[in-house]
Formats: sequence, C-alpha cells, structure tokens
Amino acid sequence: MRVSPLLLDSLIVGDDASAWSAAGFTVVDGSVAVGATTISCTGVDAPPRWQLWADESSVPSTVDGIVTSSTADEPTPTTVEHPNHVVAIDHVVLASPDLDRTTQTFAELGIDCRRIRDVPGADPSMQQRFFRLGPVVLELVGTPEPTGDGPASIWGLAFTVDDIDAAAAHLGVACSAPKSAVQPGRRIATVRTRDLGISLPVALLSATPPAR
Repeated sequence: MRVSPLLLDSLIVGDDASAWSAAGFTVVDGSVAVGATTISCTGVDAPPRWQLWADESSVPSTVDGIVTSSTADEPTPTTVEHPNHVVAIDHVVLASPDLDRTTQTFAELGIDCRRIRDVPGADPSMQQRFFRLGPVVLELVGTPEPTGDGPASIWGLAFTVDDIDAAAAHLGVACSAPKSAVQPGRRIATVRTRDLGISLPVALLSATPPAR
C-alpha cells in the first residue's frame, strides 16, 4: 500500500479564537498547534477548509469540493501544552454524499482507503472509510449508496488526550462525561461546541492502549 504523499498542514475554520481557548486549547496568534497540524481561526464565517503539504506532487485547489491550499514547508511536530490535555489529532471526520466518488478523488491523489466499516444499527445505513494523511487519520462518513452530487466537507475533529477524566473535569459543563468508545480499550467525551461557538463537533479520546 502506498504511503500518502500529502500531509495535513492546517485546518482553517471560521471560528473566533476565543471559542477554542474556552475549550481548553492554547491559542497563539489565532492558531492552535496540535502535533504537526495547526487549526487556524479566521473569525470569518465560511466552511472549514484545509492546507496540505505535498511530497513532489501538486495539490488541487479543491479536493472533492473541500477548498484546498498548499504549502512548500513540510509540517514539523510541535510540543504545546493544552489545559484540556489534548496531545494529538486522532482523526478528522469528513462527510460526503458519494463515498465512492470521494474515495476515487483521494486515490487519484495517492491517498488509499485503508479500511471500510459499516456502522452497526444505523438507519439509514452508514459507512465509514478510513485514510491517512501522515499521522492524521481521515474518517469519511456517508451512506453506502450516493445520495446526491454535492461536495464533500470537513465535518468534525477527534483529539487524543493524555487523561480523559482530567480533560472532562477541566471543561466542566462544556463536556460530556467520558464513556466507552467504539475503539476497544478507549473512552470518549464530547465537547459541547455549540455552547462555546465552535463550528465543528469535537470529541476527546483516551490514548490507544499498548499492544499486548
């Protein structure tokens, strides 16, 4: 399987930076640094978009409808301490009305589908497809059959925290109580982003247990 020639440099959202600060993130000059990716807050209402770094390949101005820019500077990991205990981006959730079309678009960019999962008990049926942009997982969600010809979109974010109970305690009423996640051995809590003014759903996940 090919290694993706693209890396996720940044996500650009229309939120006010103060909303992310209220969610327990360290904000510097309007941006949140998590690993090698930054979340840039513009304060201008617009759909989320992303900036990608390409390894010897060109980056289109849109990726199946997601507005895309590029950078020549390879993203490098940074260490920033966040009061909410976030240490990494676990995955970025994308939505599409046509999973096969979006999957093909990714394939043309060298981003291979790693796994497909049908969501148990979903009505209507839902499917998850998983890809990678370097260390960041992309989770593409939609119905198995196309429902329209609209664009794909950046729908949500999940972060890894080093202590999920401490994270939930820090956020207080702005976060749900941790519970068991779909991923074995992990726990999840949901940030109440609407109350804070964050435009994307945000989840916090405990770290993956070490392999036995």
